[in-house]
Amino acid sequence: MAPGAIFETPNIAEDITNHRDGLALEATSDAIDDVNVLKAALKAKNGTATSEEKDIYAQSTFDAEKDKTQFRQYEEACDRVKNFYREQHEKQTVAYNLQARNAFHAKTRAELTIWQAMEKLNTLIDESDPDTSLSQIEHLLQSAEAIRRDGKPRWMQLTGLIHDLGKLLFFFDAQGQWDVVGDTFPVGCAFSPKIIYPDTFQQNPDFDNVVYSTEHGIYTPGCGLDNVMLSWGHDEYLYHIMKEQSTIPDEGLAMIRYHSFYPWHTGNVYRWMMNEKDVKMLEAVRAFNPYDLYSKSDDVPKVEDLKEYYLDIIDEFIGRDKKIRW
Repeated sequence: MAPGAIFETPNIAEDITNHRDGLALEATSDAIDDVNVLKAALKAKNGTATSEEKDIYAQSTFDAEKDKTQFRQYEEACDRVKNFYREQHEKQTVAYNLQARNAFHAKTRAELTIWQAMEKLNTLIDESDPDTSLSQIEHLLQSAEAIRRDGKPRWMQLTGLIHDLGKLLFFFDAQGQWDVVGDTFPVGCAFSPKIIYPDTFQQNPDFDNVVYSTEHGIYTPGCGLDNVMLSWGHDEYLYHIMKEQSTIPDEGLAMIRYHSFYPWHTGNVYRWMMNEKDVKMLEAVRAFNPYDLYSKSDDVPKVEDLKEYYLDIIDEFIGRDKKIRW
């Protein structure tokens, strides 16, 4: 279990639901993805390979012919991304993370089936973006279909389908964009220089804390990532929901929780936290990430042609008509 909350329920900022803010969130999320595409491409260029021990670990093939450097350019996204991360890095503290988890467990924000949640997330379409006209459902289907084409298991296809559903947090308890999207990292110990824009942590109240600024902080080596607080956002939110309300296997839950944990799965830091389970989960996350990063340029899926297929997979691991407590 990840650390529980010990604080009183916080006074959550006013609900952020208007269309303009939704567009801004999606534009920031896309810009962050663009940076991560380039980071992953550089990692591949340096010779990192994926294990082929079993089917989920087999090298992805759907992206074999793609020039990964031709996605939107880092320089174009840099200002937006840097401003976003400056705010995120200043505000993701231990205190905030304890409060966020306490708020998460304190109430149910909505009761929606998985497909209803996907339809609600569609309000985050960025219709002004010249690079994409895709709805959220279409992007989720792109990821799932890429996994399906490579012959990966049905639970992994489902993981691709729902991996961004935690962005629903933006409509409920979010205080901004900084606690919804972006790369994730542990709080409660020293911030690694492998985190994107590490200099922006200097204004974080935990940066000079006598305990939190040490290498291990509040943790012990080998404690296992299940016992670590990662910065609160859509990955953590969805992970905790699916852990309690689905039968998705541990590998799929790890793909949801850690796919934005770039300092770990790409930067190779925080290895001292890992236990035996995490070694296996790391390979699962690395096997999943190409389907998130590189599927956006694929053909646009037809929702009406695929809905019944994916409703059957949802039914298998979650329940087609099951109302998820969000």
